[in-house]
Amino acid sequence: MSGKPDSGSEVIFEITRVGDIQRVAAVHVASGVEVVIQAPASAALADVRALALNKLKKKLGGGGSAPDGKGGIIV
Repeated sequence: MSGKPDSGSEVIFEITRVGDIQRVAAVHVASGVEVVIQAPASAALADVRALALNKLKKKLGGGGSAPDGKGGIIV
């Protein structure tokens, strides 16, 4: 699960509308890592895909530990 998605990495997006929101999942194919965001249904497709991709890149990049030393990750 190390490394960030690059131009050669495949990412699958799944967008589901639920009422007034859209649920966007992004899956890094090579590692199977998945992240999910929620956005207003009126948000542009390009914007929500970019947001989900950025979150996925952060998750794949590590993130680091919480400043208090009690675990968790910084996102």
